[in-house]
Amino acid sequence: QVQLVESGGGLVQAGGSLRLSCAASGSIFTILAMGWYRQAPGKQRELVATISSSTNYADSVKGRFTISRDNAKNTVSLQMNSLKPEDTAVYYCNAKLKRTTADWAVYDYWGQGTQVTVSS
Repeated sequence: QVQLVESGGGLVQAGGSLRLSCAASGSIFTILAMGWYRQAPGKQRELVATISSSTNYADSVKGRFTISRDNAKNTVSLQMNSLKPEDTAVYYCNAKLKRTTADWAVYDYWGQGTQVTVSS
């Protein structure tokens, strides 16, 4: 099995910063991509940022958020600066990976989510 464990959420005032971290563990051969998604109350889950050989950001977070990855440790982090109330959501870590050398399929795993609340 594969587990993704997130940390770093919390309550912060507008303009502040938070750093989210996610560690993947278990039966992992290779991680092809990792990323962060978020879901606000009453809204669909949306992409925040992903990282593989390159990075990709939602327009709403460009210039404020930075995603980084430690391939040796199977971790991904999201540095969030200049936070806005509209960034309030549950943030989910995602990993797209192969579990063994024999895997043809790419498996999608999610963390349990961490709450980020930005007060105005």
